[in-house]
Amino acid sequence: MKASKITYKPVGMALGMVGGLAATALFKQTWKVLGHDEDAPDATDEYRSWREVLFAAALQGAVFGLVKAAVDRAGATGVRGLTGTWPG
Repeated sequence: MKASKITYKPVGMALGMVGGLAATALFKQTWKVLGHDEDAPDATDEYRSWREVLFAAALQGAVFGLVKAAVDRAGATGVRGLTGTWPG
C-alpha cells in the first residue's frame, strides 16, 4: 500500500497540472459555445452583470470539479494497474 501512495504522488502532481490546463481550455470553449464573449468575466468587471459574473463562476467551478475528479480517478486507476493496490 505504501508503494502505491509513493507512486501516486508524482503522478497526481503531473496529472493535476495537465488537468488544470484541460479544465481551462474546456471552460473557455464551453463559454464560447454558450454564446458569450471570448473571455469570461472577472468578479470585478464593472461592465458585466451580477448574473453573468455569477453564472461564469458557477460554470467554471463545475467544469474544474468535473475535470479534477476525472483526472484523480484516472490517476488512481492507473497506479492500481501498475502497483496492484489502490493509492487511497
